[in-house]
Amino acid sequence: MIIVCFLGVLPLGAMAYYIGRNKASAKESQEGRRLHSRPGAYGWYAVIWMAAPAVALNGIAALLHWFGLVTLPSELLVPASGVLFIAGLGLGLRTISPGLQARNIVERWIRGLLLAASLISILTTVGIVVSILFEAIKFFQLVSFWDFLTGTQWSPDTAFLGGAGRGGEAVAKPDFGSVPIFAGTFMITAIAMVVAVPIGLFAAIFMSEYATHSMRGAMKPMLEILAGIPTVVYGFFAAITVSPLVVQLAESLGLEADYTNALTPGLVMGIMIIPFVSSLSDDVISAVPQSLREGSYALGTTRSETIKQVLLPAALPGIVSAVLLAVSRALGETMIVVMAAGLRPNLTWNPLEGMTTVTVRIVDALTGDQAFDSPETLSAFGLGLVLLMVTLTLNIVSTIVIRKFKQKYE
Repeated sequence: MIIVCFLGVLPLGAMAYYIGRNKASAKESQEGRRLHSRPGAYGWYAVIWMAAPAVALNGIAALLHWFGLVTLPSELLVPASGVLFIAGLGLGLRTISPGLQARNIVERWIRGLLLAASLISILTTVGIVVSILFEAIKFFQLVSFWDFLTGTQWSPDTAFLGGAGRGGEAVAKPDFGSVPIFAGTFMITAIAMVVAVPIGLFAAIFMSEYATHSMRGAMKPMLEILAGIPTVVYGFFAAITVSPLVVQLAESLGLEADYTNALTPGLVMGIMIIPFVSSLSDDVISAVPQSLREGSYALGTTRSETIKQVLLPAALPGIVSAVLLAVSRALGETMIVVMAAGLRPNLTWNPLEGMTTVTVRIVDALTGDQAFDSPETLSAFGLGLVLLMVTLTLNIVSTIVIRKFKQKYE
């Protein structure tokens, strides 16, 4: 199909465009009437007539194959598409006349194409939610939803025995309490945000209000390089460099720390997401109208007072969006946690002990050797559904905050 697209559709489209445009110009000369639209619009009108029937045919064939109803062979589709190309082009050229509102027709098709593109994004989101929801329902038919949300023990190791018919009184009952997993997720995310938000926000303030133009042009790309480093590299850095330093520092203070602890991935993850906060906050602060700065200076305030009392409140909706993006990035991180915090579900307030996160447990559940319909594998969808609800709640809260401050500073 790719060969047919590039070797067939594109040359035919170019041919249809030039034929349609030239025919419209010829009609204008022959009939002595002014064209309703530019000649190029008639060219695109001919392209639409040529492509639409063949695209519709291939779309229908794809849907039939997707739903398993019938599979049309390519030996039939390619000649049929060629016939429809020629027939559509011929019908389109016959309708071209100076009075034809080609521009309006092309604009409607463009509007429909853009609408289809937006619907693809929406339908993809709906598909993700539905796919997680149905599998999560299967899991919650096996495990109590309330026990899943409030349980403090996560030990699904014996779940596969029951699925294999080997469960008995001597086999420990599997526990699917998600509290330790979400506690580790929120603790590591909180540590990351404690690192990323102050550093990122202060860096944004410096680059937008204090740095010269040349300094800002050099510093901002260097800071954004952090976002392009692979997370595996951050994981190596956390496990090999930061974790031993954390252990040595804890021992110097008389504390005991595991080499796989929650503090290390939190610190490294905070460094990783600094660009998400600094870059967006810098753009938002720089977009605050200069008249607000000048008005504040005219009242006798200093630069720091202007930043604190005028610029930050005015830019707060954008800063909240930047922080929310950083939180979402931290919640979804996996590799750093696997390599530096371990896989042990541990309900504790001590960040020097090993913990795990939701995404790590999802990966661990889906990459094991258990059957796909086993409780341990299906638990990944339960965790994903709850994490999705948490993220949705954060989005709703941030939207409310953003709208409130937009109304205040508009």
